[in-house]
Amino acid sequence: MDKIADKRDESAVTRTVLPAPAVLREEFPVSAASYQTVAQGRVAIQRLLNRQDSRFLVVTGPCSIHDPEAALDYARRLAPLAAQYSDKLVILMRTYFEKPRTTVGWRGLINDPHLDGTYDMSEGLRRARKLLVEITELGLPVATELLDTATPDYFADLISFGSIGARTTESQPHRAMASGMPMPVGFKNGTDGELQIALDAMQSAQSKHSYLGFDEDGRCCVVRTPGNPDVCLVLRGGKKSQPNYDRVSVARAVACLDKAGLPPGIVVDASHANSGYDPERQPFVAEKIGRQRLEGDKSLLGVMIESNLVGGKQSISKEMVYGKSVTDACLGWDETEALLARLHAMF
Repeated sequence: MDKIADKRDESAVTRTVLPAPAVLREEFPVSAASYQTVAQGRVAIQRLLNRQDSRFLVVTGPCSIHDPEAALDYARRLAPLAAQYSDKLVILMRTYFEKPRTTVGWRGLINDPHLDGTYDMSEGLRRARKLLVEITELGLPVATELLDTATPDYFADLISFGSIGARTTESQPHRAMASGMPMPVGFKNGTDGELQIALDAMQSAQSKHSYLGFDEDGRCCVVRTPGNPDVCLVLRGGKKSQPNYDRVSVARAVACLDKAGLPPGIVVDASHANSGYDPERQPFVAEKIGRQRLEGDKSLLGVMIESNLVGGKQSISKEMVYGKSVTDACLGWDETEALLARLHAMF
């Protein structure tokens, strides 16, 4: 039988060597101030998960960061509010550098930092780590989505709260990765609104794993993890903008967590399907969650908010508005500042 011809051109696949994680850690080291910020943020969330802290968690920031200068501007505005409201709120800045895509599209600062299809990931990793050092030096802890399984080696030491998104919660590599993360990790329900994949992921992440990964010098190795006890469920709604933060949905989630032997900790994503993809509805969702918490639902730990300096969203172009999202539409800064004040007064 004739050999079947393989018409794929293997030479079309190229590879570019990246700096090892140790190189970037040396270039942008963790200062004493950053270390204290990161550690305090992790401990605060651990205490929330273990019911040792009654404050309300708020993770707020851009849907995705495309301009480090604007992100640092946002952080400088948020940091004093986080300190001012720290008696009742635990505030972290959302610093998302990677974006999952259903098909194609701009995949975030790390993947394409110049927003022009050149995919200068070496520069993207540098910009991401540098920004995290700058933000945490302000005393503001940060949260991010853990998307590519290789990238946390470059900056996980600066993160206080990690999230596994709806599209990757079912992924075995992401569950194994989360099991070795040095910070609490939240798992979102599936895009269809179902909880089971998130429950399975939480159980998996609490267990030990062994998988192929890389060490700080970039060498391929076997990574063995101890399991991550600090996991929680993130409710982000389901199909056709169907929310799942109402009392019935939350009670169902708590029952499912209890049946699975998992801690009853829930964070509500006030964006995505829970707000019908309308950023102006996020304050309504956040305040409703706050009221449900005040009325006795202690499973509700806090909320996630997509917020930027300027509300709405824009397309990537040569003439872009400073501080405006290029991915999901966000709540503007003035509305965010007012929401934080109302949440603080509420508690």
